[in-house]
Amino acid sequence: MMILCGSGQIRYIRGMYIDSHCHLNHHRFGDLQAPDLVRSANMAGVDGMLTICCRISEELETLKAVADANTNVWCSVGTHPHDASEPAEKAITLEQLVTMANSHPKIIGIGEAGLDYYYDNADRDDQATVFRKHIRACVETGLPLIIHARDADEDVIRILKEEGAGKNNLTGVMHCFSSGAQMARDALDIGFYISFSGIVTFKNAGDLREIAKFVPLDRMLIETDAPYLAPEPHRKQINQPALVVHTAGVLANIHDKTSEEIGSVTAENFFNLFTKAKDTWIK
Repeated sequence: MMILCGSGQIRYIRGMYIDSHCHLNHHRFGDLQAPDLVRSANMAGVDGMLTICCRISEELETLKAVADANTNVWCSVGTHPHDASEPAEKAITLEQLVTMANSHPKIIGIGEAGLDYYYDNADRDDQATVFRKHIRACVETGLPLIIHARDADEDVIRILKEEGAGKNNLTGVMHCFSSGAQMARDALDIGFYISFSGIVTFKNAGDLREIAKFVPLDRMLIETDAPYLAPEPHRKQINQPALVVHTAGVLANIHDKTSEEIGSVTAENFFNLFTKAKDTWIK
């Protein structure tokens, strides 16, 4: 639950979780619709969620409608690196991206954008060009950047620094973090947040749990990336925002906190990063 202190600052009490990254419009949910997912999440103590854009040309209008129709659901605008070579996505100019980002009260972030050298579904030059466009849109709008990075850590950090990260007003989050310790430290050094998904609960994710130990609590987010990456004990099932509490539980064990305390601090972090979300928050 959110409370507003006399200073005007937002503070949180136990029992609140925010899923900072999910895909409520994804076809893998089958017959489950966004209202069903939101209702289940709310029953589990998940009071808010950010549903992410991967293809502006195909899904932005749908995501805005989902956000409008559901309390405390927000959306982003962005092109996933897998889709960076799509003509319709490449044709979107920086000016158009900025206009779209500013056009709706529930668009609170830009992305997910970044680099993916694991699948290489898009030309790497296209990925870099689209990534830079998104970074520049964040600088112009003041909205945070939601980064997808896979097997491209050095180039992601290099491009961020070339575009002024750490020196300008650029903020953001390394979503679904599964990179190495150096990437985490580099991201923290330029002021970014680290978001942990269900991966941190996997039995073979010991290295990632070691990284989670040194990520400061005030720079940590939690997410599902639903419908992907369901946490233990639901691994290999269809993931959904209600299950983010399991990720919080593992992080709680790592930091000697309760799950509710991790929920509270990561919710506060969410609103500190995605400040625009405060304008449409409903208690």
